[in-house]
Amino acid sequence: MPKVTLDRFEEELAVLIVDGREVVRPRAALPPDAREGDVVDLDTMSVDTAATEQLRDEVRRARERALAKKAAPPGDFDL
Repeated sequence: MPKVTLDRFEEELAVLIVDGREVVRPRAALPPDAREGDVVDLDTMSVDTAATEQLRDEVRRARERALAKKAAPPGDFDL
């Protein structure tokens, strides 16, 4: 069985990302220490901390690249 990413919790449900698709499972079916953003190994029903850190690093680098390319919008305005 694959490793999945825990996208979010919605009350007693967990939304997992499996091969790019959202799959909903009961929150109680996941490891009790699972948090949003964790990679969960469904074979062992445990959080894969190494894969979680690798995913977080990839996301952090992607955000940094996106922000570096972002130009300020033209014109004058106040936020």
